[in-house]
Amino acid sequence: MQLLPSQIDSLKEMVNIGVGHAAGVMNAMLNSRVQLHVPIVEMMSYQELQAKIQSMSRGNLSSVRIGFKGPFSGNASLVFPAEGAVKLVSILTGAEADSSALDEMRVGTLTEVGNIVLNGVMGAIGNELKLHVFYSVPIYLENPFEVLLSSGKAQLDASVVWVQTSFNVESESIVGDIILVFEVGSLDLLLEAVNRAMGI
Repeated sequence: MQLLPSQIDSLKEMVNIGVGHAAGVMNAMLNSRVQLHVPIVEMMSYQELQAKIQSMSRGNLSSVRIGFKGPFSGNASLVFPAEGAVKLVSILTGAEADSSALDEMRVGTLTEVGNIVLNGVMGAIGNELKLHVFYSVPIYLENPFEVLLSSGKAQLDASVVWVQTSFNVESESIVGDIILVFEVGSLDLLLEAVNRAMGI
C-alpha cells in the first residue's frame, strides 16, 4: 500500500504532536532537557520491516512495545540500537555507561521512556482523529526476533508505519525508531479516519 503525500504529512503531524507531548512529560520528570524530533515517516511491508530490524541488530536491540486496540489494532514499539539505549539511560540516570548500576536501571528506565513516547504518539493519533484507543501494559524486549512479533505471532500481511525520531538530551543526539504494526485491515481503517479528518 502506498500512502499519499498528504496522508504521510498528516500522520507525521500527529506523531510530532505525540512526541512533543512525550518530551514535555519527560522534561517534567527529569532534570535533563529532552527534545524529540521526527524527521522521517515511512510506510513499509512487514517483510521490509524484517530487513530493517536485521540491519539494526548487528548488536542487541533495546525495545519497548505496547499493544493497541480500538477502531484499529496492532502494536507500537520504540526501538534503540543497544549502544544508543545505554547512552540514553546513562544521560537520564546519571550512571556511568559501564557501571553495574546502569545495567540495573536500564530496563526500568527504557520501559518508562517507551511508555511515555508510545502513549504520547498513539494518544495523539486517537485524539486528532477523535477515536478511542486502548493500550496494553508495556513490555521490554531485546531479542531482534521478539521485536518483530505481534502479540506473540508474526503477521506477514501486516502493514507497518516506521518513524525515525531523535532524542536530543544535553547536546547528545540519540536516534530511535517508532514502529507501528497494524493488523490486517487496520491501516485501511486508520487512513479512512485520516482522510475524514482532512476532509477528503
